[in-house]
Amino acid sequence: MSDIRVIRRIKCVLRQRRAFTLIELLVVIAILALLLGVLLPALRKARFQAQTIVCASNLKSVGVAIYAYANDYEDTIPFGPQAPLPSPSNFYPVTGMVTSLISLQNKAPIGLGLLLEGCLAEQPKALFCPATDQHSDADKQLSYVGKRQAQCDYYYRHASATTVPVPETFRFRLSDPHKNRNGRTNFALAMDVQFLAHPSFKTWGVVTRTAHRQKIVNVLLIDGRVVTTDNKEEQFTVDCMSGSPNPNDAPEKILQAFELADELR
Repeated sequence: MSDIRVIRRIKCVLRQRRAFTLIELLVVIAILALLLGVLLPALRKARFQAQTIVCASNLKSVGVAIYAYANDYEDTIPFGPQAPLPSPSNFYPVTGMVTSLISLQNKAPIGLGLLLEGCLAEQPKALFCPATDQHSDADKQLSYVGKRQAQCDYYYRHASATTVPVPETFRFRLSDPHKNRNGRTNFALAMDVQFLAHPSFKTWGVVTRTAHRQKIVNVLLIDGRVVTTDNKEEQFTVDCMSGSPNPNDAPEKILQAFELADELR
């Protein structure tokens, strides 16, 4: 077959081909939309599960660091220093109250922040959850430590107090964690922050902070285990948004969440 005949044959075939009709194009788009509708929820679920695992791993590292700290400090968990009185620039209520703060206003690190110069020095971001529902800037918060009030993404139960003054006996040891107000052992040490703040709390630099879409909560137990528990009924969510907003109510509500977590085994 000559080159001319080949070219003519190709032209004939091309003339016989037709473009997609509008209906065919719509069918293709509908199929793609259907596939995306099936795949995206699966991808979101996989991402949610992966973040939950990383969060649990962070808390596991925190638990290891607490045990290492206790080994150097007569079995006591990270606690002081003494907190100043609350002020418009300092929300920290009193040393010994459950909190997510890792640094005080113009003071040294407190609570979990005491681990940053030791066991968590190489992984300070273990104090931050990868699944927060609001923008998270771990580097910014870490830069505040020792200079101004800083926060991490986990409540820390370095004591079980909601009133002033706090007896020294509230500073429990790992081998003797005391009992909570319900007569159960203080079994939960740290957990995901699920905190709904009233807009007026911004005066203290305290804003809403939640994680995992408030669906689950990771809890570090005193035996070093981390458990993932359901929060679909928001039983672990600290609501300081509804009712009469009072920041002084926050420690009591956080402690209630810990006492609920003490039931976990």
